[in-house]
Amino acid sequence: MRLWLKILMVLGMTLAILVPLLLIRGVIQDREAYRGEAVQEIARSEAGAQSLVGPVLVVPWTETVEVEEKNAAGEVVRKVRRDGESGEWLFFPETLSFDGTMAPYMRRRGLHEVRMYELGGQLQADFKVQIPRDADPDLPRKIGRPWLGYGIADVRGLRGAPRLQVNGATVELQQGLGSRDQPGVHVRLAPPAAGSLLSLATRLDLTLAGAEALAVAPLAAHNRIALASPWPHPLFNGAFLPTRRSVGAAGFEATWEISSLATNAQQQYRAGGGLSSSSVAMIRQGMNEGLDAAAISLVEPVDAYSQADRASKYGILFVLLTFVGFFMFELIKQLRIHPIQYGLVGLALAIFFLLLVSLSEHIAFGGAYLVASLACIGLLGFYLSHVLRSRARGVGFAVMLATLYAALYGLLVSEDNALVLGAGLLFLILAAIMVVTRKVDWYQLSAAPGARAPSVAP
Repeated sequence: MRLWLKILMVLGMTLAILVPLLLIRGVIQDREAYRGEAVQEIARSEAGAQSLVGPVLVVPWTETVEVEEKNAAGEVVRKVRRDGESGEWLFFPETLSFDGTMAPYMRRRGLHEVRMYELGGQLQADFKVQIPRDADPDLPRKIGRPWLGYGIADVRGLRGAPRLQVNGATVELQQGLGSRDQPGVHVRLAPPAAGSLLSLATRLDLTLAGAEALAVAPLAAHNRIALASPWPHPLFNGAFLPTRRSVGAAGFEATWEISSLATNAQQQYRAGGGLSSSSVAMIRQGMNEGLDAAAISLVEPVDAYSQADRASKYGILFVLLTFVGFFMFELIKQLRIHPIQYGLVGLALAIFFLLLVSLSEHIAFGGAYLVASLACIGLLGFYLSHVLRSRARGVGFAVMLATLYAALYGLLVSEDNALVLGAGLLFLILAAIMVVTRKVDWYQLSAAPGARAPSVAP
């Protein structure tokens, strides 16, 4: 009966420690939300996630109609009016080539650093456009001044004046995206004649600042996008992965080659789709709203809050393994450990995660992990030397905890192999418990609590 009461007590204390662990996880998530607010504040004051959409050639037109009207004498006369149905033709480039370099820099808001970049690039696009002929030569439609539009998610990020050349001649850019209520720049062109073939060779040179993420929409029939940066940790996302990429300590280079046959970007643009700063940020989270795009984010490989949150998920395992160790000592070595002592040790293990997230806001995650783990291991080693009535036992538990903390750090930094490493660790722990207790007579321990337990084979 005593054995089962002790087991129930250990399980109850383990569940009780879940309360502070859940509270600490709440603190971690709150701090992560504060960082998100810092990113938004910097985006509001400088620039948000950026995108490039276009160029797109828009040609407005108005139909000429013949109507019958009565004159002052009451006679019916025919008149030609140019106020009939109107609309716009959208034309996309035959080829699009973008070459850019992303130079990263940091902005700080309070305790939080936000990754920014300055993009310097050249966007070249060629158009071969056949303007529709008039259906009725006697009623020619009116063709207005077309415009060439470039969508930019946050025009506040423009550094200096972008330079646009059309067929080798420099033209002056204007604000806005023409008739669309979206941010960007555009240039007005001379009205073309009905049925004419319009050939345009365009080149836009610009410098654009943005926060963390960049997306480029492949609107041409043939698209080539090449990006490079000294940042060594890119995250390729969006609807397309690079055709070629090279990532190393000196930075990355990536090239996308995308055909219009592989994307619905043109149809999405015709339906009113675009790429705002918020939609670019959502692409990073795996959600695509707006246009298909080739996207990239400059990420930190060890994000302190996400790593601390992942670590806290293993908190209950730490507590359970430690309590199991106590339980084994108490029954096999006939030690008496009070429930309050179980609780204090569990709280010390939980406080580790709070120390981890608080220290990681001031120093690197690896250093914060080392300091927090050493503090908890040292405290528990000192305390358990008295609880277990042996300095050697206290040191043994401290070594066990150090091994667990080292294994947890390995799980955190090896995200791709976390499952197999975690499963292997649990197997080894279970195997060790089974080997140590393989000759324990549990019936004797349960029936005769005062009797000496049988020895455990080494």
